[in-house]
Amino acid sequence: MAAMRKRTKAREYAIQLLYQLDVTRADSGPAIEEFWGYRPVAAEVQTFATRLVQGTLEHQAELDRLIASHASNWNINRMAVVDRNILRMGAYELLYLNDVPPKVCLNEAIELAKRFGDEESSKFVNGILDTIHKTQGRHHPGQGPAEGGDQPDASGPQPATPPPAYSPEAKTRPSGPNAGGGASPLRAS
Repeated sequence: MAAMRKRTKAREYAIQLLYQLDVTRADSGPAIEEFWGYRPVAAEVQTFATRLVQGTLEHQAELDRLIASHASNWNINRMAVVDRNILRMGAYELLYLNDVPPKVCLNEAIELAKRFGDEESSKFVNGILDTIHKTQGRHHPGQGPAEGGDQPDASGPQPATPPPAYSPEAKTRPSGPNAGGGASPLRAS
């Protein structure tokens, strides 16, 4: 399994774990341990997935504020459970994982949304994460934008606007079986 394929698989496991933790509100330590007890995977996959989950959880309050600020007229708790966790993890990767190129972060999040979300999820995730990418720099925990990371363009931050398909007037979100804050099983096609 190539390195990129391993990371893709790790992201799939990470989103399943984040979904589980969001729905059950279980303590993350034992839940992560139990999750891996049922899934024998390569050490690299488990390590990267656990890094994504723990980092996303560690920065969740900040990530939720950031996502909410770029999701006009959307309350994070009203978003589909899968979508909000893909957004959290994608934003975490964009901001904090300097070893993952931003384009990869965006593409992987979009693919997760296509795989686990409803038919509109990938557009929703793409619109919000792309705006976050364009307006935020990379960060190290407790510091400002990371040196050498992607920085906002020299003209300054661009105004955050949601993609037109997600305006409240379009009434396209939330929809589907996993809309709202309720639990629904992840589908893997």
